[in-house]
Amino acid sequence: MFRGRSAFAPRWAARVAVTAGIGAIVVLLLFAGLDSLPLLLVGAAGLAVTAAGVWWALVHTGLVRVLAVLLAIAAPIAIVVLYVASGLLWVVLVSLALWVLAVFCGRVALAGAETAPARAPRRTLAPPRHPYLIMHPRSGGGKVGRFRLREKAEALGAEVCVLDATRRQDVAALARRAADAGADLLGVAGGDGTQALVAAVAAERDLPFMVISAGTRNHFALDLGLDRDDPSTCLDALTDGVELRIDLGTINDRVFVNNASFGAYAAVVQSPAYRDDKARTTLQMLPDLLTHHHGPRLTVHAESRTIEQPQAVLVSNNPYRTDDPAGLGRRERLDSGVLGVLGVKVDSAAEAAGMLRGRRAPGLAQLAVHEVVVDADAGTVPVGVDGEALTLSTPVRCRIHPRALRVRIPRDRPGVPRDRPAMDWRQVRWLALTTVRRAPGHDG
Repeated sequence: MFRGRSAFAPRWAARVAVTAGIGAIVVLLLFAGLDSLPLLLVGAAGLAVTAAGVWWALVHTGLVRVLAVLLAIAAPIAIVVLYVASGLLWVVLVSLALWVLAVFCGRVALAGAETAPARAPRRTLAPPRHPYLIMHPRSGGGKVGRFRLREKAEALGAEVCVLDATRRQDVAALARRAADAGADLLGVAGGDGTQALVAAVAAERDLPFMVISAGTRNHFALDLGLDRDDPSTCLDALTDGVELRIDLGTINDRVFVNNASFGAYAAVVQSPAYRDDKARTTLQMLPDLLTHHHGPRLTVHAESRTIEQPQAVLVSNNPYRTDDPAGLGRRERLDSGVLGVLGVKVDSAAEAAGMLRGRRAPGLAQLAVHEVVVDADAGTVPVGVDGEALTLSTPVRCRIHPRALRVRIPRDRPGVPRDRPAMDWRQVRWLALTTVRRAPGHDG
């Protein structure tokens, strides 16, 4: 008798992954023969030319930008035409399909193996007696009204404060007054910036915090596994909730739940014209920002590592995934106790092409640290903090505060992502070659 299907299935997935990976190589060698190496080199050269064209389009204006865009479009088309003319397009497509299958099955195998990371511990609690929820009526295009969040929350015993959309209100002060009056839970239906302000009060008072996914993008809710399509499901936490302890980031003592961005993007969103015409404003400002002709020059000190003059820096409350296209923009966990740092420094078309190497690209710094200091050759720098455009005095200091926030979430979360461990071909090969053993004392 086998130890169990949970041990058996990952090995078969690993075997399919190894077989498909070998098949991808065999198809190239068998049907392309000696042409397989030039085939791969031509494809790689086409990608490099496309990347260089994109870089030239970003750092130039006028006729040079138009020509660069045409080059970036023409390069991959030329590669496809070349493959068709040589009768090898189907070989490339079949080989690519086998490789995609190999990577998919490899991830399935690793996710089902015993080495997959465990989820953060959670604690079941009795329903809160005096929950206090702050709701922004305009967030997410009016989700508070569309999903009748106020009525549903009040029916569950919550006190609800609907913000006045015609004037600016201090949500942190509202949360502190509610805590002083005896609230035993603080929650927000609004954007991530508002979530962060109230989360800071909840952490300060050691109160549980509740996220209602009524914002536009809801990145924080995404990483908590909450349903972003129907924010009313988040209210289930009031009656059948569990508690997680997660980390918080601070930037010059201001709390952030997602990230803080520096450099080109942060400078662009500061522009008054950005809100009215995002694309045109970005294209107008990027050439000067990327070539360091405008904007402060940054220096990032991340513990033992220093990044000089990066064009863009992202400091996140726990690292984002960068090893898997399906996981980009998501954090695998929120309780690792470290900040994620992504720094991009590209000064030429050749370096832009080198970014195709991913994490091994010389212009990309990917770090996990406890503290980051961002300095500049100016007294202030533009910063985007959880979607809010701010200007902060330098040096800017970011820290992680492990398990500082108690988050109350529904027991059942339809958005909980499956674990997607980083691709490790050695582990996949080991799984594929390992024989499933019989349990002691069983003959099968």
